[in-house]
Amino acid sequence: MYDTDVIISGGGMVGAALAVALSQAGLAVMVLEKQQPASFAADSAIDLRVSSLNLRSERWLASLGAWQHVQQMRLCPYQFLQAGEGNAAVRFAASEIAEPHLGHIIENNVVQLALWRQFNEQVEVITDTQIVALQQNDSSVSVTLSDARIVSAKLLIGADGAHSVVRQLAGIGTQGWQYQQACLVAYVDTPYPQQDITWQQFYPSGPRAFLPLPGAQASLVWYDEAAKVKQLAQLAPAALERAFIEAFPDELGAVKLKSSAWFPLARMQAQQYVKGRVLLAGDAAHTINPLAGQGVNLGFADAMLLVELISANLQARRDLADSASLLQYQRQRKLQNSLMMGAMDVIYQTFSRDSDTLSFIRQQGLRLAANAGVAKRLLTQYAVGNGVF
Repeated sequence: MYDTDVIISGGGMVGAALAVALSQAGLAVMVLEKQQPASFAADSAIDLRVSSLNLRSERWLASLGAWQHVQQMRLCPYQFLQAGEGNAAVRFAASEIAEPHLGHIIENNVVQLALWRQFNEQVEVITDTQIVALQQNDSSVSVTLSDARIVSAKLLIGADGAHSVVRQLAGIGTQGWQYQQACLVAYVDTPYPQQDITWQQFYPSGPRAFLPLPGAQASLVWYDEAAKVKQLAQLAPAALERAFIEAFPDELGAVKLKSSAWFPLARMQAQQYVKGRVLLAGDAAHTINPLAGQGVNLGFADAMLLVELISANLQARRDLADSASLLQYQRQRKLQNSLMMGAMDVIYQTFSRDSDTLSFIRQQGLRLAANAGVAKRLLTQYAVGNGVF
């Protein structure tokens, strides 16, 4: 006898999206999360943790009924995406692919809360507890919680982040490394009204990025050697403001710091996404260099395929953990995530080499890309997730 059909460990963006989609497919779902997301207040400060959601992710959230909740809270669309080095840059525009925008910059907690608002009677949420043990056999998987409860299901999905307890308890290893760089993120007021462009400027020490936020606000991202980032993080607010103004392109303007934080950069991929009746999705399965802001989009792509395959098993009256389906998920998503990881590493390595000759070649490449016509439109489609993932 099962207590539920699917247990999802982690109620963040990916876990919550899985819960909504699987419950709408007719499955009973149990979500294990440390605490419920805080309620939204329009006058609250913008959270430092933001994501760039592409069109495919946006459309999936709309199909789940969650997008309308996001729109009622806070989001910032962007129509242009620009990458540059020195005086060379390539700019991608939504109008080139006949779309109203390329994506949105949204606080992670806004996306999470919008999804939680879509939980129905098929979703049971358990907070203030965590998994301390798991066992599985040919017909079920069971977890022991820290409050001594034991819960069984047909499937267990680990969507519990980069330090996934589910991954560890299932005995799934990882491959990856720490990058030599770290990342400083700052939430600032800008001298301009809400902007419709997100840009990255490349330097030998690492890229510096601008992500627009609602109103005259923005998220700034500064990649650099770990020691440099730690030094920046210790500066007084006024000194850090000056550092941003001096280090970023002139188009940034005079910003006013509201909050900041830093974190190390790492790449990780689970050796398996599937082990028996245990599945991994999102950051529990892979973490990527945040260079192009693709992390949450890859996680949602994991979730979309999982929902498609599990729903097909349900409709065909197959075991939800049908091995052929789950291995298809592993093959397809592991390959596509690996390709994206590899692409980010190529960009990271290419632009971090300090050489006048290489810099000239890179800038010429950006100028060629800016005038690439059909190829540029295909890259834009790739960036928004149309027909790619």
